[in-house]
Amino acid sequence: MINIYKTTEQGIERLDSIANGTWVNVIDPTPDEVQKLLEWGFEIDYINYSLDADEMARIERDEAYTFILLRIPIHQPESDVPYTTVPLGMVILQNKIITICKLNSDIFKVLANGKYRMLKTGKRYRMALYIFLETAARYLTCLRQINHTTDALEDKLQKSTRNREVLELLKYQKSLTYFATALRSNEVMMERVQRMQIFNKYEEDQDLLEDVLTENQQAIQMTSIATELLSAMMDAFASIISNNLNSVMKILATITIIVALPGTVAAFFGMNVPLPLSAAHPVSFFTVLAISIALSAVATYIFYKRDWF
Repeated sequence: MINIYKTTEQGIERLDSIANGTWVNVIDPTPDEVQKLLEWGFEIDYINYSLDADEMARIERDEAYTFILLRIPIHQPESDVPYTTVPLGMVILQNKIITICKLNSDIFKVLANGKYRMLKTGKRYRMALYIFLETAARYLTCLRQINHTTDALEDKLQKSTRNREVLELLKYQKSLTYFATALRSNEVMMERVQRMQIFNKYEEDQDLLEDVLTENQQAIQMTSIATELLSAMMDAFASIISNNLNSVMKILATITIIVALPGTVAAFFGMNVPLPLSAAHPVSFFTVLAISIALSAVATYIFYKRDWF
């Protein structure tokens, strides 16, 4: 899918054909769309890099173009890993900027809807900086959602004896690992961008790059904190689940002993032994029943005092 945008007096509008000063956003291109990209100057290697799920963030520059690859967060609720990252490739050509990604993201929707008033598709390098900024902001949003979800799972785990909640936490721990790796890779790429001074033409761009680095560093710190807390939480709740299960087994064992005592008494007096008083005495049965109840009551009292209930 190819979408072409350009900033006009009415804001960012969608066009049907490519023109000077446009932003071309490509999502999971078909073979025909790949051929169009090649005609527009997007080299096949960079297309493959942008669609390769394992590529790390980097920047390559030539006289005719600048290629930037960064990793962006993706939310996939139905996946085994609900939050992951994918590469986003950008090529800044002479009169346009082209972005290509395997999956669609809210980052593109936000930029196309005109969230940033200073965003101009004709200013290609500033457009790239706003993509950096929105990517960092999206990481922070995803991290807040992960923290909210893990807090809800924490409440369930306090009374759980199953592994389901722990396995759910493991999914989010994997997400945080992907986030940490991608954010560090993005940081290295952005620091290289800063050293290359390719965004130093305008003072606004320099300030925007500083904001991007700050937001990205904040996301790295939040990821690190969330990872440590989640790891400690999983260790703690693994012990809690074990303790909860032990408590259940202890209660079941207690009930088994209490219920077994009357059966033991009944079995003893059922082996042709003399009953209390005499077999013909009208209260013999009730005497045996009283012994059973007394033994059960004594056992219940002992277990209660030992806090087994």
